[in-house]
Amino acid sequence: MTTTQKRKPKIGLLGIMQELYDKSLPGITERQENYARDVCDQLSDVVDFDFPKAARNRNDIEEILADFNHKGLDGVMIVMLTYGPAMRTVRALQKNNLPILLANIQPEPEVTTDWDMADLTYNQGIHGAQDMANAIIRTHGDNFEVISANWKSEEFKNYVGDWAKAAQTAAALKRMRIASIGKMHGMGDTLTDEAAFTRIIGPEVNREYMGEVYRSMEAVTDEEIDERIMVEKNRFDVDDDMPEKNLRYAVRMYLGFKKFLEENNYQGFSAHFDTFKGDGRFEQINMLAASNLMAEGYGYAAEGDTNTASMVAAGHVLEDDAHFTEMYAMDFKRESMLMSHMGEGNWKIARKDKPIRLANRVLGIGDLENPPTTVFMAEPGPATMVSLVHLVGEEFRLVVSYGEILDTEEYPTIEMPYFHFKPASGLRECNDGWLKSGGTHHQVLHLGDQRRKWKMLCNILGIEYREV
Repeated sequence: MTTTQKRKPKIGLLGIMQELYDKSLPGITERQENYARDVCDQLSDVVDFDFPKAARNRNDIEEILADFNHKGLDGVMIVMLTYGPAMRTVRALQKNNLPILLANIQPEPEVTTDWDMADLTYNQGIHGAQDMANAIIRTHGDNFEVISANWKSEEFKNYVGDWAKAAQTAAALKRMRIASIGKMHGMGDTLTDEAAFTRIIGPEVNREYMGEVYRSMEAVTDEEIDERIMVEKNRFDVDDDMPEKNLRYAVRMYLGFKKFLEENNYQGFSAHFDTFKGDGRFEQINMLAASNLMAEGYGYAAEGDTNTASMVAAGHVLEDDAHFTEMYAMDFKRESMLMSHMGEGNWKIARKDKPIRLANRVLGIGDLENPPTTVFMAEPGPATMVSLVHLVGEEFRLVVSYGEILDTEEYPTIEMPYFHFKPASGLRECNDGWLKSGGTHHQVLHLGDQRRKWKMLCNILGIEYREV
């Protein structure tokens, strides 16, 4: 699992007030700073906050926000500790490169009859937030988030947590490196202008050589393979007729790919199946390697689709356990699509009540030996599916469908990860919308409703979010 995925988002809290109130209410700065620290503590299980002090003037604001950017934090949450004139923030905002959340909150959730002018001053952040929002729009545009809520509520915590994850994911995308090994001929919806992709989405995509993977595989020792085989046999139900030679080779390939990714600081990869046969030195294609690496937090997509590989890697940061899949066939009786691919799948999303099989699977695609393949159905329940579309130039769109993974019977002849996804919008409506939106034939799937986080990420990146 990657470092970015393990850690909580790191967010700077810019708490704004002004020196004016120190004269009329001595001690107000310390009081409101303690309030800001209480907010940080309230959210500490979802966000690591950096709150240095209250920003009471233009110099404070510029110094604090510049420091947040210098530290490379994931984002900045602005809280009006009292009213503070927003024109003081303009120069700092112009130099800011971090995603912004404007939290319209106040210390007390209720206005009571015993309030005096001091209480009104402590809780007057709302009109400061209005001034601040106007300044942000004029300097940054509308690609920031806003939440007006009781800061002690679960609603507030969930919203800030979702936004912080989206901000962390945007930052991770900018640092991300994806390896591209081969490309399927004639496949158009996975094509992109890689320079535009880097400018807008973030990842650096590099064309790599199969020889590098082969050398990494050759460096794997028999002891490493023996140790890993025990892991696989404890984790999966391995077919009784699985040739030991095939399993050892699949494990060597997994360990080799992992070494290759680690040594070259890649967060994901896409390898086209024909590249293995074309190289001439490989005995299998990378079914087990792709599945295990996805389960460990790496991005993956098949056939040279680095767009989707990047989104799977991003999905691991946004919410644990992203899964690579595609729509295989429509089922009009169930109002669903059968989802699957050649054999790659993140087994972390597998049903909890059934074992995961490691199959001695015959696979004609790739024209090599049988690749040991994980076979499982996904955990039934709500799920979110997304696809990144490169339209033209620097225009990108995320096509999103929310629905349900159905609890269906097993299919004994499908020897690869599979499940039925029933879109909430309806089978026809979803597919018509998907096609008209240019949704690609490779998708990222998450268990649960992850739409808000994906939408926030699109807002940060400045790309279109379209739900079908």
